[in-house]
Amino acid sequence: MIELILTDRCTQCGLCVQVCPTNVFELQAGAAPVIARQLDCQTCFMCELYCAADALYVGPDCDRPVAVEPAAIQASGLLGQFRRDSGWNEWSQDPQYANQHWRMDQVFARAREMAASETTN
Repeated sequence: MIELILTDRCTQCGLCVQVCPTNVFELQAGAAPVIARQLDCQTCFMCELYCAADALYVGPDCDRPVAVEPAAIQASGLLGQFRRDSGWNEWSQDPQYANQHWRMDQVFARAREMAASETTN
């Protein structure tokens, strides 16, 4: 779930607002967007993927918000990790960060199997 916008890093480009499929953000005139509907976040990481300034942190918990300390997140090296690991933009030619999204098919197949078994139990 989207947890944090680091306003000091945000360039106010508005891409996070544009790419969010559930309209989680709201634009602020002359300021960074705000997280207006956090519980609507699907944890798709699209906002984080498109944020070239690495000003967003999406936490892995997709069910509920988790309080995070901005300084701890900045120090953790997590900012921009999804972009790097996806081989996005400036990372696309770096073999260390090869795009592995093709593997998601396996993850989704396992999730479907788990959901089916929960339905039958």
